[in-house]
Amino acid sequence: LLQELKTKIETCARTAEDFTRLYYASVDSRRHQMGRLYIDTAVFSWNGNGATGRDMIERYFVELPSSIHQMLTLDAQPIMDPLVANQLTYLIMTSGTVKFVDHAMCNFQQSFIVTAENDKWKIASDCYRLQQT
Repeated sequence: LLQELKTKIETCARTAEDFTRLYYASVDSRRHQMGRLYIDTAVFSWNGNGATGRDMIERYFVELPSSIHQMLTLDAQPIMDPLVANQLTYLIMTSGTVKFVDHAMCNFQQSFIVTAENDKWKIASDCYRLQQT
Protein backbone atom coordinates (compact mmCIF):
# COMPACT_ATOMS: atom_id res chain seq x y z
CA LEU A 1 0.00 0.00 0.00
CA LEU A 2 2.82 2.42 0.87
CA GLN A 3 4.62 1.71 -2.42
CA GLU A 4 1.37 2.23 -4.35
CA LEU A 5 0.88 5.63 -2.69
CA LYS A 6 4.51 6.60 -3.38
CA THR A 7 4.07 5.69 -7.05
CA LYS A 8 0.88 7.78 -7.27
CA ILE A 9 2.61 10.79 -5.75
CA GLU A 10 5.66 10.48 -8.06
CA THR A 11 3.41 10.15 -11.12
CA CYS A 12 1.43 13.16 -9.96
CA ALA A 13 4.59 15.26 -9.60
CA ARG A 14 5.83 14.35 -13.09
CA THR A 15 2.41 15.05 -14.59
CA ALA A 16 2.23 18.43 -12.84
CA GLU A 17 5.64 19.45 -14.21
CA ASP A 18 4.69 18.50 -17.77
CA PHE A 19 1.20 19.98 -17.56
CA THR A 20 2.23 23.34 -16.12
CA ARG A 21 5.01 23.70 -18.71
CA LEU A 22 2.38 23.24 -21.46
CA TYR A 23 -0.16 25.45 -19.68
CA TYR A 24 2.06 28.52 -19.19
CA ALA A 25 3.55 28.21 -22.69
CA SER A 26 -0.01 28.20 -24.02
CA VAL A 27 -1.11 31.17 -21.89
CA ASP A 28 1.88 33.20 -23.04
CA SER A 29 1.92 32.30 -26.73
CA ARG A 30 -1.08 30.17 -27.86
CA ARG A 31 -4.13 31.65 -26.16
CA HIS A 32 -6.42 30.82 -29.05
CA GLN A 33 -5.89 27.13 -28.15
CA MET A 34 -6.46 27.38 -24.37
CA GLY A 35 -9.91 25.82 -24.55
CA ARG A 36 -8.46 22.43 -25.40
CA LEU A 37 -6.83 22.30 -21.96
CA TYR A 38 -10.22 22.39 -20.19
CA ILE A 39 -13.09 19.93 -19.87
CA ASP A 40 -16.39 21.10 -21.37
CA THR A 41 -17.85 21.96 -17.96
CA ALA A 42 -14.74 23.53 -16.42
CA VAL A 43 -14.98 26.29 -13.82
CA PHE A 44 -12.56 29.19 -14.07
CA SER A 45 -11.77 32.16 -11.84
CA TRP A 46 -9.19 34.72 -12.95
CA ASN A 47 -8.50 37.33 -10.30
CA GLY A 48 -12.13 37.30 -9.19
CA ASN A 49 -13.67 37.14 -12.69
CA GLY A 50 -15.35 33.89 -13.55
CA ALA A 51 -16.20 31.83 -16.59
CA THR A 52 -17.63 28.36 -17.08
CA GLY A 53 -17.21 26.06 -20.01
CA ARG A 54 -14.38 25.60 -22.44
CA ASP A 55 -15.53 28.22 -24.98
CA MET A 56 -16.11 31.03 -22.45
CA ILE A 57 -12.75 30.32 -20.83
CA GLU A 58 -10.91 30.48 -24.14
CA ARG A 59 -12.64 33.78 -25.01
CA TYR A 60 -11.50 35.16 -21.65
CA PHE A 61 -7.86 34.26 -22.37
CA VAL A 62 -7.91 35.75 -25.86
CA GLU A 63 -8.95 39.12 -24.40
CA LEU A 64 -6.09 39.29 -21.86
CA PRO A 65 -3.02 41.41 -22.64
CA SER A 66 0.13 39.57 -23.72
CA SER A 67 2.04 38.00 -20.84
CA ILE A 68 5.22 36.28 -19.76
CA HIS A 69 4.88 33.88 -16.82
CA GLN A 70 7.71 32.47 -14.76
CA MET A 71 6.63 29.66 -12.45
CA LEU A 72 8.70 29.63 -9.25
CA THR A 73 6.91 27.04 -7.11
CA LEU A 74 4.96 23.90 -7.91
CA ASP A 75 3.13 21.49 -5.65
CA ALA A 76 0.88 18.64 -6.70
CA GLN A 77 -1.15 16.07 -4.81
CA PRO A 78 -3.21 13.17 -6.08
CA ILE A 79 -6.84 13.30 -4.98
CA MET A 80 -7.54 9.88 -3.55
CA ASP A 81 -9.72 7.52 -5.57
CA PRO A 82 -12.93 7.32 -3.44
CA LEU A 83 -13.22 11.12 -3.35
CA VAL A 84 -13.37 11.40 -7.14
CA ALA A 85 -15.22 8.18 -8.01
CA ASN A 86 -11.93 6.52 -8.99
CA GLN A 87 -11.30 9.14 -11.70
CA LEU A 88 -7.57 9.97 -11.91
CA THR A 89 -7.47 13.55 -10.55
CA TYR A 90 -4.74 15.85 -9.22
CA LEU A 91 -4.59 19.15 -7.36
CA ILE A 92 -1.81 21.35 -8.76
CA MET A 93 -0.73 24.60 -7.10
CA THR A 94 1.74 27.07 -8.58
CA SER A 95 3.12 30.52 -7.93
CA GLY A 96 5.50 32.80 -9.72
CA THR A 97 5.78 36.11 -11.51
CA VAL A 98 3.91 37.47 -14.49
CA LYS A 99 4.51 40.48 -16.71
CA PHE A 100 1.55 41.74 -18.73
CA VAL A 101 2.17 44.28 -21.49
CA ASP A 102 1.92 47.84 -20.12
CA HIS A 103 1.77 46.58 -16.50
CA ALA A 104 4.40 46.12 -13.80
CA MET A 105 5.61 42.62 -13.03
CA CYS A 106 3.67 41.05 -10.18
CA ASN A 107 3.32 37.75 -8.34
CA PHE A 108 0.60 35.22 -9.04
CA GLN A 109 -0.80 32.09 -7.43
CA GLN A 110 -2.81 29.45 -9.22
CA SER A 111 -4.54 26.22 -8.32
CA PHE A 112 -5.88 23.66 -10.76
CA ILE A 113 -7.82 20.46 -10.43
CA VAL A 114 -6.91 18.35 -13.44
CA THR A 115 -8.42 15.06 -14.48
CA ALA A 116 -7.61 12.44 -17.09
CA GLU A 117 -9.94 12.56 -20.10
CA ASN A 118 -9.27 10.26 -23.06
CA ASP A 119 -5.58 9.90 -22.15
CA LYS A 120 -5.11 13.68 -21.89
CA TRP A 121 -5.01 15.90 -18.82
CA LYS A 122 -7.79 18.48 -18.72
CA ILE A 123 -8.55 21.24 -16.23
CA ALA A 124 -11.81 20.85 -14.30
CA SER A 125 -11.26 23.85 -12.01
CA ASP A 126 -8.83 26.75 -12.30
CA CYS A 127 -8.31 29.65 -9.87
CA TYR A 128 -5.72 32.36 -10.69
CA ARG A 129 -4.92 35.32 -8.43
CA LEU A 130 -2.58 38.24 -8.92
CA GLN A 131 -0.81 39.56 -5.85
CA GLN A 132 -0.63 43.27 -6.52
CA THR A 133 1.01 45.61 -4.04
